[in-house]
Amino acid sequence: MTDYGEEQRNELEALEAIYPDSFTVLSENPPSFTITVTSEAGENEETVQTTLKFTYSETYPDEAPLYEIFSQENLEDNDVSDILKLLALQSEENLGMVMIFTLVTAVQEKLNEIVDQIKTRREEEKKQKEKEAEEAEKKLFHGTPVTIENFLSWKAKFDAELLEIKKKRMKEEEQAGKNKLSGKQLFETDHNLDTSDIQFLEDAGNNVEVDESLFQEMDDLELEDDEDDPDYHPADPGSDSD
Repeated sequence: MTDYGEEQRNELEALEAIYPDSFTVLSENPPSFTITVTSEAGENEETVQTTLKFTYSETYPDEAPLYEIFSQENLEDNDVSDILKLLALQSEENLGMVMIFTLVTAVQEKLNEIVDQIKTRREEEKKQKEKEAEEAEKKLFHGTPVTIENFLSWKAKFDAELLEIKKKRMKEEEQAGKNKLSGKQLFETDHNLDTSDIQFLEDAGNNVEVDESLFQEMDDLELEDDEDDPDYHPADPGSDSD
């Protein structure tokens, strides 16, 4: 007859020796304990971690132990689900044998896979961003291929914008024509024009200087008499000129 209690005690002693820094006893009856499992460091020194809680059933190892995710760090919900499925599979395959070390080892390998997946996912995201940037650059230089549909759409938009510009310009010109004043209207509306010439003369005042040397004495001027001009033919006051 199998002594389940002895097998369980022997395994607990072995587990405490194998995992001295992460093994913690929660209760002795029923035997319950936790083991913390941490992945190897990833590319950027990131890790994922889970603490597994095990509780022996009365007939363990002929019956699978109870297990659960006690806590976790940096794991997604789907990762937790995958770990629980892995524990169920390994428990079923190892019935009849003490199995906690096997279960923990399987979870350890799973965590390492998750870290590798994080690295792969980051690399794929990086490549995707580079691809999108490259496609955007190509589109910038090569433009959008012209089709009948997008050309007609562009032309309709262009014509509408051009029509709006023409309407706006015509409206501005019409408004400018209405606001333009005639000279008389300017004179009537701006009273400063009434006295502008007078003010100009007053401002000049005695400040106008005349250089008298520019003028000669009237006596020095030789003025010819029109009568001495042989070509001078005064019209007869009594006759009509041709």
